[in-house]
Amino acid sequence: MTNLTTFVQNFHKYEVLVVGDLILDDYLCGTVERISPEAPVPIVSVTSQSSSLGGAANVFHNIVTLGGKATLCGILGSDESGQRLYSALEACCHENSHKGTLAICESSTHTTPKKTRIIANSQQIARVDIEEPRDIAGNLEAQVIEKISGHIMTSSCVVVSDYAKGVITPPIMKNITKIASQKNIPVIVDPKVKHFSRYQGVTMLTPNQREAILASGLWPPSTTDKNLIGKAGKAIIESQKCKCVLITQGENGMTIFEDNTPPRHIQTTARPVFDVTGAGDTVIATLALALSAGTSFHAAARLATLAAGIVVGKSGTSTVSHSELLEASSSSIHEASP
Repeated sequence: MTNLTTFVQNFHKYEVLVVGDLILDDYLCGTVERISPEAPVPIVSVTSQSSSLGGAANVFHNIVTLGGKATLCGILGSDESGQRLYSALEACCHENSHKGTLAICESSTHTTPKKTRIIANSQQIARVDIEEPRDIAGNLEAQVIEKISGHIMTSSCVVVSDYAKGVITPPIMKNITKIASQKNIPVIVDPKVKHFSRYQGVTMLTPNQREAILASGLWPPSTTDKNLIGKAGKAIIESQKCKCVLITQGENGMTIFEDNTPPRHIQTTARPVFDVTGAGDTVIATLALALSAGTSFHAAARLATLAAGIVVGKSGTSTVSHSELLEASSSSIHEASP
């Protein structure tokens, strides 16, 4: 039996290729003292503004803060949001001892997705999204495929972070799975329901319970019924021909499904929950490094649960540091074999 800490200590040896939608997360924070006379809505007096990496960019950020290396492939528009996001990514690479590599395409026709969260009195009261989600095509799609092909060969794992903003097209997904299969490189996908047909043959899918139930054609999607979640996991394994499905269930933990193995549930770490924003990005980043380090799917899921427990205790789109996960894994009573 090997303690989970051993795997975390080896994260620095591996490089993960992250492919997906790059999103700018903006935050407007303030206070509310009165209602607008123009409409029955609160007036927010803004006291601070900030921004952070979102989508695939946040997965990339999590991997390097967890101690691993990462290459990020995606698209940025030539708009202000794209420029701000690229500057933030460069700063991320510099701050983390140049563990990050940027393989990003720029397009004047692409609108960089931006999510602006408005937070008043420590509560999110609204979110404003600016985006034009449509699948990329033609020369831009070919550029992304070329960058993926140039970096996948030196990667220990591929993460597909699909936010349905246009990057994860069927040809791009086929390119990833074809090369990864030939070189025995695991592919983990954070999926979107409407794109499930694109994920055939990947190694691991990480839907939340709503996504899993909807993708399986079951109902109702908001249920916490273990039997229904179990049916969804088995259905996805069979339909997608993947090796593993990890269904995340928020404060109710995660359930892991492997072919020909009974499902296993992993309870969350008991911690105060402040903000779940970006927790899925932390989960998939941890899974990628854990599988790269040689863990089983179950051991990787245990580490991801520990990381998620840390990140939800932070405000906004946050990351988990290598030292934080190392401490959590050291204090955990769980052990797992590779």
